[in-house]
Amino acid sequence: MPQPTYERPSPQSTVTAVTADTLVTADFRPRTRRRPPGPYRRLLAIPGARAFTVGNLMARLPMGMFSVSAVVMIADTRGSYALAGAVTATGLAATALVAPWTARLVDRHGQARVAVPATLVAALGSLALLLCVRYGAPAWTLFAAYAATATTPNTGGMARARWAHLLKDGEAGTGAGGDRSDGKDGRDSRDSRDSRVADALHTANSFEQAADELCFMLGPVLAAFLCTALFPEAGTLVGVVLLVSGMLLFTAQRSTEPPARPRPTAKAPFRVPGIPPLLVVCLAMGGVFGAMEVVTIAFADAQGHRAAAGVVLALQAAGSCAAGLLYGALKPAGPAERRLPWCVAAMTALLTLPLLAASLTGSLPLLALTLLVAGMATAPTMVTTMTLVQHRTPEGRLNEGMTLAVTGLLGGIACGSAAGGWTVEHASPTAAYGVPVTAAAVALLLALAPARGSAGRPRA
Repeated sequence: MPQPTYERPSPQSTVTAVTADTLVTADFRPRTRRRPPGPYRRLLAIPGARAFTVGNLMARLPMGMFSVSAVVMIADTRGSYALAGAVTATGLAATALVAPWTARLVDRHGQARVAVPATLVAALGSLALLLCVRYGAPAWTLFAAYAATATTPNTGGMARARWAHLLKDGEAGTGAGGDRSDGKDGRDSRDSRDSRVADALHTANSFEQAADELCFMLGPVLAAFLCTALFPEAGTLVGVVLLVSGMLLFTAQRSTEPPARPRPTAKAPFRVPGIPPLLVVCLAMGGVFGAMEVVTIAFADAQGHRAAAGVVLALQAAGSCAAGLLYGALKPAGPAERRLPWCVAAMTALLTLPLLAASLTGSLPLLALTLLVAGMATAPTMVTTMTLVQHRTPEGRLNEGMTLAVTGLLGGIACGSAAGGWTVEHASPTAAYGVPVTAAAVALLLALAPARGSAGRPRA
């Protein structure tokens, strides 16, 4: 029998063997196909994106810690949830007034030059609150100290401004030849580029909203654990350290920082048609978040499980975080103006579940489960809202526009926190779950109202 003869194959192709009158070819090339990177992987592959994201997450985590830490710290030492809710409401109201001015300075002079000193002032305010509570200072000093934290920069807004800057610059070169042509190909190229930028920006907004929810998921758990397992002031101390160190790391990434505009030519975002209606919607939605936090802490305390309040609130944020990531991986249909009322309607409907669970069963585990489900409408609603704010904010004032939206939320959180604390004191924690449902219903009515003059160049 004749011996097989072999051809010398190239290392990465095929092997051919001849036996008698039979030719056999073996293909040893890899059979696996490389899957294209997902939207979030492409997003974080942008040079410098991961570095500023790490610092931003560190600085943003205390945002979910400070209010819970303050409520637990004040309620533990002064024995009044009404006082705790009023103090946090005062601080949030002060932030709503100061934050737009801080954001305007950031747009004009750059993130690093303004955010670092503003963060240091806010950290001193948190430490002052800690000392006032620790050493039994008069009640008015608690309000004054917490109001000093109003200079805290809008870390989420600064991160979104960096994404908008990076995505616009990163996509500007693609299809540039199409932009120079005058025919149909040029228009198609521009449309394709704009579509890519819009999709990437949607993913970035969803990522940032998921990051917000992640911080508000881990923050209350960490704060409640530190305040109950160690001492009441531990949550505030750790929050200050994370805020300062994270902001220093974030602002050190100068390559991704948007350019400063010392003399912007565009009008203030608040005066742009279409922005004020969104701010009113944000105000009502903030009432949902503020009331839910205080009421849930009080409900868990009434059940004898105050330490579990952070975990219960974290489940609501977990549902929102998961929904936000899924929402960012999809391409939503239709304009954001049409999607917003549907998102708010879903949030309103789902918020009735915690009210029913608390009223009918009084079970803390069941309440936690309903909060997990109810949270799934939060991120899509917030992503859609922030997308509209970006579309309507003039060039060069994006951080200010985003901060105005956050200011509306903070104002609503202040009102919701105070209303929730008052209802807990004068009615019951169970009845107080009607406050966030009412706030969501108001937000739905506002979202259904037709927006007039929502002109504004869509931003990439």
